[in-house]
Amino acid sequence: MTYDGIQQDDPQIDGLREGGPDPDAVPAAAPQVPQGHVADGFASVRAEFAAFLEEERPDYSGQLVVYAGQEKVVDLWAGPGFGPDSLLGVYSSTKGAAYLTVALLVQEGVLALDTAVSHYWPEFGAEGKTDVTLGDLLAHRAGVPGVDGGLSPEELLDEPYIAERLAAQRPYWRPGSAFGYHALVIGALAGEVVRRVTGQPLQAVYEERIRAPYDIDFHLGLPEEHEPRVQDIQPMLPTPEQQAELAAAETGPESLTGIAFNRNHPQPTDLESLPNSRAVRAAGPASVGGVASARGLAKLYAAAVSGVDGKGPLLKPSVMAEFAQIRSHGEDLVARFPLAFGAGFHAVGALYPALGQGAFGHDGAGGSQAFADPRSGFTYGYARRRYAFPGGPAPENARLADAVHRAVTARRRTGIPAAAGQEGS
Repeated sequence: MTYDGIQQDDPQIDGLREGGPDPDAVPAAAPQVPQGHVADGFASVRAEFAAFLEEERPDYSGQLVVYAGQEKVVDLWAGPGFGPDSLLGVYSSTKGAAYLTVALLVQEGVLALDTAVSHYWPEFGAEGKTDVTLGDLLAHRAGVPGVDGGLSPEELLDEPYIAERLAAQRPYWRPGSAFGYHALVIGALAGEVVRRVTGQPLQAVYEERIRAPYDIDFHLGLPEEHEPRVQDIQPMLPTPEQQAELAAAETGPESLTGIAFNRNHPQPTDLESLPNSRAVRAAGPASVGGVASARGLAKLYAAAVSGVDGKGPLLKPSVMAEFAQIRSHGEDLVARFPLAFGAGFHAVGALYPALGQGAFGHDGAGGSQAFADPRSGFTYGYARRRYAFPGGPAPENARLADAVHRAVTARRRTGIPAAAGQEGS
């Protein structure tokens, strides 16, 4: 079972496994060649991306962007009809934008991680949740990853309604005693806290304070005029062996995992196709509804830690460190395997050991990954169109992130200055 909870029972996907045509596939006579540019010292990253493309399906579409400080040093893409400005649903990478919005309010003294959520939102204290702090909530320790009976597709887009249901929900474990990924509802929980102290939805605060000022191509609520750039997520195509792995790990709809991924409703959530809905993209639910390019993913974290385009960083180092500090580590009750969380953010170094202590970010179910490594001095954004096996950060992120880290480290040691990029074909 992956912590992004994909269900593999879609008839269309079954038809593809049985040899039916993929309507999105575009045959290619040879492996794709990365398009775009890299700065001096990052040719090895292009080479690693090219090597990955040789192993991928010919219809692969994806983007990789890296900032070193304020400089965009990697800007690569590949795919039929796919470009650097193509937009994709990024699933739980959305959460990173939500957490940075909360971090900004903590920095300004409007919120505090050690303050009880019920101080800001009294109704949340029902059913034994009075002492749950904001830090506990963001670290998935509150015990309310879903609600009894589940949520309809329409209700999943109504975050104030979700918050009302969660406030009244009896926790599924004693708050603070363990943690479990609040996959589809953490955005509504954080959003209600933000709304109580600002009078605005989290999405509005993010737009006004972060996205628009830094011109970030990462949207929580996609305006209609950007719809022509959107490309639908393509279904996972597991091999028979991979499908057997997924089937063996399947959980029941009333399990903690089933509740967290809203499979306990008569209309269970189909996570894989969720961002392919205009209604989801327009609403931009702060758990899973973000739409972005890799440029937007990487620039979001660059804006947070170093600043971009001549603007200073959004966050102070002390605030970044407070949010990156691990608060939950061990067996996740929902994911059913070990994870590590700071105040919402993944402790990304647990996935990629080469990264510096305090690296933080968030991946998405379809394969996207976005993070900042403040000690190493870079931010990373990756997005792909085909839903990757087994769900969560696509496996290629490990080799790409390692190549980036090696290139950044070598550049810092040799003192290579910023230079014009090497144009791709």
